[in-house]
Amino acid sequence: MTADVMTKDNERHHRFTVAPEEEGLRLDLFLTGKEPGLSRAQIQRAVAEGRVLVNGRPIKAGRRVRTADVIAIRIPEAKPSGLMPEAIPLTILYEDASLLVVDKPAGMVVHPAAGHAGGTLVNALLHHCRDLSGIGGVLRPGIVHRLDKGTSGLLVAAKSDAAHWGLAGQFKRREVKKTYLALVYGNPRTDGGRIEAAVGRHPTDRKKMSTASRRGRPAVTLWRVRERFGVAALLEIDIETGRTHQIRVHLTKLGHPVVGDRVYGGAGRIRSVEDAALRARMKELSRQALHACRLSFSHPVTGTALKFSAPLPEDIASLCSFLREKVKKR
Repeated sequence: MTADVMTKDNERHHRFTVAPEEEGLRLDLFLTGKEPGLSRAQIQRAVAEGRVLVNGRPIKAGRRVRTADVIAIRIPEAKPSGLMPEAIPLTILYEDASLLVVDKPAGMVVHPAAGHAGGTLVNALLHHCRDLSGIGGVLRPGIVHRLDKGTSGLLVAAKSDAAHWGLAGQFKRREVKKTYLALVYGNPRTDGGRIEAAVGRHPTDRKKMSTASRRGRPAVTLWRVRERFGVAALLEIDIETGRTHQIRVHLTKLGHPVVGDRVYGGAGRIRSVEDAALRARMKELSRQALHACRLSFSHPVTGTALKFSAPLPEDIASLCSFLREKVKKR
């Protein structure tokens, strides 16, 4: 097997010759792993776009290679995303050449969108990561999952194609374990349970999600009580699916909306808190009391099991302490 890499017309050109021991492999499997950063997704895209030639002719991805076949593949160079790097401080729990894990603060949007052109996690990552690969043909950090603006906690971002597609596959197969802590209104009647209700776009309010959507996608949330405060409870939550606003919507359906959630029931629920001092403290919370506290997955390149944890941030922890003291004085 030989490989030549050159840059021409803003493309990387690779050429390989099939060795006798490689005969019979599928074309896409033969090419996977031949060059660092050359992912199977990139290869399949290149085949579909006619940028892979076998002995000078376009071919299908499922074709079996033969000894002495000459395989040529052209991969476009990554283009700048147009996003501006910003020197925003990050709490980084882990980093290597493939990925990094951050503890995202509440109030930070993950990626630019309407109304949030800057100040996002992506802008911060572009400043921090000088060795990014071209994920999806664009030079940017690979965001493979998200947290709402008002949700704090653990998030993993990819720095290479291999890591991006590897992590995306784990999320798709539900192999990534995510655990959250949520401070909710009320005192649950049981110590835990399972919420299984499809989540989709709200029938009338397009900015919200709902379990009453006609086109909802299956969603499963497991919850258990970690601590009870009478008027509120701290729940530990595992999710089997990752739908938009899933936890917030499911807990509202359960009858225990997240404290500070002004979208899904929390704004009205605070009026039921009779203690004026406690009600005032709850109103001070400027976001939903939801925190991604644990994250575990397999390293997409090495296969090593990785586990991370992040303690409750000060705003939620302080409110829990206040509630705890109220319980002691009863």
